[in-house]
Amino acid sequence: MSDDNKDLNDKAEEAFENAKDSAEEAAEEAKETAEEAKTDFKEEAKKTANEFKEGLKDVGGDNKKILAGILAIILGSLGIHKFILGYQKEGFILLGASIVGFALSCIGVGVFIIWITGLIGIIEGIIYLTKSDEEFYNTYQAGSKPWF
Repeated sequence: MSDDNKDLNDKAEEAFENAKDSAEEAAEEAKETAEEAKTDFKEEAKKTANEFKEGLKDVGGDNKKILAGILAIILGSLGIHKFILGYQKEGFILLGASIVGFALSCIGVGVFIIWITGLIGIIEGIIYLTKSDEEFYNTYQAGSKPWF
């Protein structure tokens, strides 16, 4: 029986060595696969980031159109939509007129001023939202048309 035990022991050690070698080979293959996946992921992430960066350069027409249109309708008398489109002088004109209108509202003249600036905002908001994206961009962002 001791010879049988010895043969079984040798076979067990040999099986253990084979399993150890197979595990080491599998670990090496897993490392290589992980490195390849890491490299592929890194390249794909850089590509996606560059595409995103390029996409951000083109953004602006539609988003500014909707934002400027809604702000013109809601807060048009304050001229915030003008600031969004980059027309600081016109924005300050509307803001200043509104402040003067609020200050003079106790005499009654100010209510008329506030009504006019609010009407300007509503009209411009409707115009902004009814134009196509390309037409809005060409007219108000590239063409720099500050009023109506």
